[in-house]
Amino acid sequence: MKAFISVDLEGMPYVVIPGHLNLKGTLYEEARKIATKVTIIAAEELHKNGFDEVVVADSHGPMVNIHVDELPEYIDIIRGYPRPLSMVTGSEDCDAALLIGYHAKFGTAKSTFDHTYSGAAIHKLEIDEIEVSEFLLNAYTLGEFNVPVILVAGEAQLLNDDVRRFAPWARTVILKQSLSRIAANSPSMVRIEKELRQNVKKASTVLKQKKAKLLIAQKPVKIAVTFNASHYADVAELLPGARRTDGLRVEYTSKNMKEAYKTFELLAIASSGVSALLMQLT
Repeated sequence: MKAFISVDLEGMPYVVIPGHLNLKGTLYEEARKIATKVTIIAAEELHKNGFDEVVVADSHGPMVNIHVDELPEYIDIIRGYPRPLSMVTGSEDCDAALLIGYHAKFGTAKSTFDHTYSGAAIHKLEIDEIEVSEFLLNAYTLGEFNVPVILVAGEAQLLNDDVRRFAPWARTVILKQSLSRIAANSPSMVRIEKELRQNVKKASTVLKQKKAKLLIAQKPVKIAVTFNASHYADVAELLPGARRTDGLRVEYTSKNMKEAYKTFELLAIASSGVSALLMQLT
């Protein structure tokens, strides 16, 4: 069997300040070590439970966060950005998916680094009129590939708000309980390792017993993106077939989630380009 792990950083334990999250951050190296350790724990337990191959998608920021020299031989790692399907690249031929280090959507109270895909540009993302987190965006895409999400580990608000509502069969592991946007209570790594191993084992059993389900978006897929500023919507409106509904909101329709995801990713990258352009005009 082949497993897929998508690894984000904001939902990792102990990661609480902006200095943890970017290449020049004062505590970025600490965050890298944490993410690498948590990922390897999950991969090791998958391997013990019948998964011969594990594909890891390094999925935060520039997507070069995990220390590659520590990975066992049965792991392939996908790194770098931009890339097709962003956080779920490499998942299409896998038997199951784990989402690790995930966080709540933008606007969630007392949740570390709450955002949806692009904190700088995206206020809200809706799929078929449901406001989604990165977890749900990715789970819908994985579902289209016939890949069930069997475990989510991350910030408690995401697990309570989204995972238990939309994917109650998935095992969950709380990596931290947020106290504010930049503060959290995290268990010891000893305890995290114990709980992660136990739940990866249980998740593997859920899959083998065919109790894991797929999250499937209705087709055609209706997407609405609400931006943080109108100049992002100005550019998004240039997308053929897009419809602008107000100063910040742009809608479009795609034939499936793969197409919808790629289009959304393009709009997020375009927003980064707008930001860079505005910096040159100051």
